[in-house]
Amino acid sequence: MTSTAQAPSPGSSSGAPEHLAHVIFITAAAAMGGFLFGYDSSVINGAVEAIRDRYDVGSAVLAQVIAVALIGCAIGAATAGRIADRIGRIRCMQIAAVLFTISAVGSALPFALWDLAFWRIIGGFAIGMASVIGPAYIAEVSPPAYRGRLGSFQQAAIVIGIAVSQLVNYGILQTADGNQRGHVLGVEAWQLMLGVMVIPAVIYGLLSFAIPESPRYLIHAGKEEKAKEVLADVEGKSIDLDARVAEIEHAMRSEHKSTFKDLLGGGFFFKKIVWVGIGLSAFQQLVGINVAFYYSSTLWQSVGIDPAKSFLYSFTTSIINIIGTVVAMIFVDRIGRRPLALIGSTGMVIGLALEAWAFSYPLVGGKLPATQGWVALIAAHWFVFFFAMSWGVVVWVFLGEMFPNRIRAAALGVAASAQWIANWAITASFPSLSDWNLSATYVIYTLFAALSIPFVLKFVKETKGKALEEMG
Repeated sequence: MTSTAQAPSPGSSSGAPEHLAHVIFITAAAAMGGFLFGYDSSVINGAVEAIRDRYDVGSAVLAQVIAVALIGCAIGAATAGRIADRIGRIRCMQIAAVLFTISAVGSALPFALWDLAFWRIIGGFAIGMASVIGPAYIAEVSPPAYRGRLGSFQQAAIVIGIAVSQLVNYGILQTADGNQRGHVLGVEAWQLMLGVMVIPAVIYGLLSFAIPESPRYLIHAGKEEKAKEVLADVEGKSIDLDARVAEIEHAMRSEHKSTFKDLLGGGFFFKKIVWVGIGLSAFQQLVGINVAFYYSSTLWQSVGIDPAKSFLYSFTTSIINIIGTVVAMIFVDRIGRRPLALIGSTGMVIGLALEAWAFSYPLVGGKLPATQGWVALIAAHWFVFFFAMSWGVVVWVFLGEMFPNRIRAAALGVAASAQWIANWAITASFPSLSDWNLSATYVIYTLFAALSIPFVLKFVKETKGKALEEMG
């Protein structure tokens, strides 16, 4: 499932379509999947310690319950494209919305730990679908002149979803007098945190009925007249609709359906460029970014910060994540992908090293010494900012641009799979590693951030300003 050609069709207008506000609405509605992606990924942050206490489980088992959603993510991402090509993008969004809703209800009302894990997998499957369908649909309905800006809605929605989940968690905790297992509306606070996701999930489902099907899918399904209506609505009535449809049909016929075999060759099984993509995906996760979004409340509580403040710090970290993402969106096309990645890596090394130093001090009265506590808090926000303004955005830009046309789809799939695997490795290992030695755990993340610098310098080529056809 790929986007249409980016060059304007013959007779197309370079001006804004007549209903640009409607196009923005369509894009924002589709990006609700990204909001749910971010929300569902990070809302578990507020429930970790309550789940540990309620089910009396150790760090290893707890980590698997938290990380198990990533299995669903990988499956959902791997299958979403085929599902969308078979039944349409809108139907795929509606399936994801239903799965998000079911997962929210099930996670809020579990009767056993395995039951909670099962609903987490269902939610993960929906996340995986949303991570594929949203960007593809937005690319296919966006006017060529606005595609880049509208495409950024997905990433913006993800980071906003993360921030909103932490704000909701903080609000619920305050209502429960700071007790994650305190009762609110007849259930424990952590259950309500997981259950609130029903609201955006239902909104996402309702919005999917208010937006049109992708013109690319409609042409694929033989519904050319309907495709023309959508094209006129999103690209403007002044374009040559027959020529535009012919252009899309030609692009679809001439596409090479890349397969896994196309990626083989060269040394060490895959082509070199595929390994570069895998490396970018792995480094993005191995610096430990998802510890900040899955475990930050647990982390701060482990060094003596009370639950209410730990939830507040999780929210402020999410705000920093949004700010960093905006910075990346502003500068990624101005200074280039490679320089931004190197700046981000350097900043992350500093932040992670300071956290490792702060956590190396013994607790006094169950808390870090005051100086080390402030250093840890500031360094954590510093780290998230430099990640968000670089690797959080740049890796996805690189993966969308760096591969030759002939292998792009398959190579992107392999690189994305590597990202989910690395995400799982960090998510599943952190509780046990932090029990072993929290400072050493951050030393490991620091080393990965440091290694990303020579990796970028030696293997990653700048893609700014190059046509996709130039990649080879």
